[in-house]
Amino acid sequence: MKSILKQCVFLQIFVGQLAGTCCVGASDYPVQPVPFTDVQFTAGLLHDRQVVNASVTLPFALDQCESSGRLKNFDLAAEVMRRRAAGETMFQIMPPTRNPFDDTDVYKSIESASFCLSVKPDSALAARVEKTIERVAAAQEPDGYLYTFRTMHPDSPGHSWIGAKRWETEPRFSHELYDLGHLYEAGCAHYRATGSRTLLDICLKSAELLQKDFGNGENRIAPGHEIIEMGLAKLYRLTGDKRWLDLVKFFLDNRGQTRGGEYAQNHKPVLKQDKAVGHAVRANYLYSGMADYGALSGDPRYLAALEKIWGNVVGAKLHLTGGCGARKEGESYGKDYELPHRCYNETCAALAFLFWNHRMFLMTGDAKYMDVFERTLYNGALSGVSLSGDRFFYPNPLEYDGTAKNNRGFAGRAPWFGTACCPPNILRTIASLGDYVYAVHDRKLFVNLFASSVATVGLAGNKVRLEQSTAYPWEGRITLRVFPGKPDSFSLCLRIPGWVDGRPIPSDLYTYDNATPAQWTLKVNGENVRVTPEHGFAELNRRWNAGDEITLDLPMPVRRVSGNPKIAATLGQVALERGPIVYAFEGVDNGGSVFDVALPATARIEPEYRKDLLGGVTVLNVTGAERFTRDESGQTSVQPARLLAIPYATWNNRGLSPMGVWLPREAAAVLNNQKREVPVTSDTLK
Repeated sequence: MKSILKQCVFLQIFVGQLAGTCCVGASDYPVQPVPFTDVQFTAGLLHDRQVVNASVTLPFALDQCESSGRLKNFDLAAEVMRRRAAGETMFQIMPPTRNPFDDTDVYKSIESASFCLSVKPDSALAARVEKTIERVAAAQEPDGYLYTFRTMHPDSPGHSWIGAKRWETEPRFSHELYDLGHLYEAGCAHYRATGSRTLLDICLKSAELLQKDFGNGENRIAPGHEIIEMGLAKLYRLTGDKRWLDLVKFFLDNRGQTRGGEYAQNHKPVLKQDKAVGHAVRANYLYSGMADYGALSGDPRYLAALEKIWGNVVGAKLHLTGGCGARKEGESYGKDYELPHRCYNETCAALAFLFWNHRMFLMTGDAKYMDVFERTLYNGALSGVSLSGDRFFYPNPLEYDGTAKNNRGFAGRAPWFGTACCPPNILRTIASLGDYVYAVHDRKLFVNLFASSVATVGLAGNKVRLEQSTAYPWEGRITLRVFPGKPDSFSLCLRIPGWVDGRPIPSDLYTYDNATPAQWTLKVNGENVRVTPEHGFAELNRRWNAGDEITLDLPMPVRRVSGNPKIAATLGQVALERGPIVYAFEGVDNGGSVFDVALPATARIEPEYRKDLLGGVTVLNVTGAERFTRDESGQTSVQPARLLAIPYATWNNRGLSPMGVWLPREAAAVLNNQKREVPVTSDTLK
């Protein structure tokens, strides 16, 4: 890797046409992802998660949209318009569901179904999606406005968050533009998957209204819940219509120019923001939208601002699991180093953090962003959905007392929520995971994630088939076989994760007790190759022939993790990692309790793969731990204990039980460890 990649971050790299009527702009991310439609998982953890996602989570979410009344909102909006047009001029219906953003759960489910259709055609699913789109289309007003809560009850606000006029309360809570952002993302996904314009035309009709209402630059509002920026960027990328990119800039420019505060990132102009603040999902969507605009416009100031904000998150506001948004109040980022164990860490915030990190990699070609992506994916994101695919977490704490109703009023995983943003969000993310595995830039082919897969990659006029075999993240051996359409010279760039080199994340927020780098090896056709990684990638630049084989071996020692001394919650405590996996202790494996044990430096820890546990996972067997006990007379003692740790993402798949990621290092500290924080029970509004 040459540093020139970063210097040329906004290089104009391609102009092309897609599917006849859509085109891309001249500027875009210099590194381009290999589309998930060209990547197929063949085995392993991500493959298994995608199978459950498509076979269980997708139909479950579509059914929930029906049974919860979310689809009925569209039907009722259409009914109000029909009856008023027929002469019942005062007819209206109070919205039957809870939130003005309930429309987005339908849009995200359509988007997810489209991703699944892109990978595997299914005529019954395609027909169901088209029927759903018909119901959405019927709820769109003649001028393009689409927001069921107002259309159902047009003469007066049908919800306390809705103003008397369109867009009036958008900077606070109406979510009108938030709904449209998810609509546009779904419309682009559906068109790419099926070639059908049914949903895309709804999007374009809506976007024409935005152009009419905001295109003259006079109606200056900053969207209250960001994502419209990402949606408009996708419309621009699909259609080449610069008006949609101009609207992205307009909405970004309004931040810090209108009344607002940190909650919705409206406290400063975006280019002057340098810390992650406010509602974490909104924030991470904003930063993703800023990245899109910076790439598509060629303006390097956006990358400069984003690097500062990202550095603040990774340096002071990120949990070990890659979760973010520690505070339950406002579902928000806290102060620097405010990282309590009983945190909030909304699933949607983790997913938005994935989107943002991937975009940062595409702008820079730096592997550190994919290191953080990987940490969040395998820990703070996949924890959001059960192994069965039909139970979900909204918050993702690093400690649980075994009884608290901290999951939007539920104790443990829940089948659905009144505020149901997380289930369809994790659904669409898992469905499109192939998007993040490989990427290309000029004559470089990046291997970002390690998973058994087959990919077809267009590279400098050649078509390359890449086969990857691995048991990652449980084992660190990765085998790649290269099949270029014709022998050719190009670079294969393999990410060497920071955890291999003794760095959990690219900051001093967390460190390993023993930070000695693991000695990884690389072979090509059985011959050892020595490569010094640049920007986190080992680059193999050579002439490739069909069947050439690369073997990358990444040792996976168990690592003890310390938190920065400025993190009050982790003082005197230790956590465990192996490879990219953060581990947790559940009471079900440890005598019913995890708050009375300590993990001294003398404890012995051995990994063991158990194919019949939690879908097949590597666990950590701990001997030489210490358990603090108290007898009936009140006398205390410390007894040796055996413990078992499981991957954090798999906790609460076997019923309610206490859980902890961080344990005291010494038995003397157990009493303090037992003085737990007040459980998170707030059902804070989104």
